Amino acid sequence: MQVYRCAKVVKGGRRFSFAALVVVGDSNGKVGIGYGKANEVPMSVEKAVKDAKKTLHRIPLVESTIPHKVVGKYRATQVVLAPASAGTGVIAGSSARAVLEYAGVRDALTKVYGSTSAKNVVKATLNGLLKLRNREMVEALRGVAITQGQP
Repeated sequence: MQVYRCAKVVKGGRRFSFAALVVVGDSNGKVGIGYGKANEVPMSVEKAVKDAKKTLHRIPLVESTIPHKVVGKYRATQVVLAPASAGTGVIAGSSARAVLEYAGVRDALTKVYGSTSAKNVVKATLNGLLKLRNREMVEALRGVAITQGQP
C-alpha cells in the first residue's frame, strides 16, 4: 500500500531504511494488515506481507456491503463506515478503500476525521470492520430470534 523511507546520517553519508504498509485479503470477507521494516524495499514488503497473512480477520458482509454503520478508531483517527446501496461503489480515500476492497466490500461510504496518516486510517478502518455484527451474530449473543419489523 505504501512504502516509507527513513534516512540516518552517518560518517560516510546517508543510510536509508524502508518500511512497508501492506493490506492482504481474499475479497470475500477476509482481510489483514501488515507492517515490515528492512534495509531494502523488497525485503520490507516481504516482511509486511508475512505479517499481514498472520493477522487475517473474518469480516461479516451483507451481499456487497457492510451490515450497519460503525465508527472505527485508532489514536487520532476516526473512520465512519456506512453501508450503501448496490452499485454505489466504495466512496473512500486510498487507505480506507484498500482495506474495504480487499475485505470484499463493494458498496460503502466512508469519512475520515482527525489524522489522515495512512497507517492510522488503515488501522482505524480495520478496527471499524472488526466491530461489525451480522444478524446471526446478534441473535446468538442475545439468545433471541430477531424478526423484521419488530421494535
